[in-house]
Amino acid sequence: MNETQAVSALSALAHAQRLRVFRALVIAGPEGRTPSVLAEQLDVARNTLSFHLKELAHAGLVTIEQQGRNLIYRADFAHMNGLLGYLTEHCCQGGVCEVSEPSHCDC
Repeated sequence: MNETQAVSALSALAHAQRLRVFRALVIAGPEGRTPSVLAEQLDVARNTLSFHLKELAHAGLVTIEQQGRNLIYRADFAHMNGLLGYLTEHCCQGGVCEVSEPSHCDC
């Protein structure tokens, strides 16, 4: 993962509704979810959900698979792990981050 990809992913997740959608897809696991199931589960309008799914897909955080007439959205775990790896690697200039307080990193 490079800086541009990390910024894109973080930007996509920096919206409460998109974060909820992504979290729901992570919880769904490899099975994924259709937009109609996600819309019902998250109590969000389908057109609004479609916009957020498009943003997450553009950032590489979700994949889309056509199954018959349905689209199945899944969290892209490899991309998510790449983002976590990037953040960890660049957090403390490659050193170990020791958390002494919930929001403080002893780098």
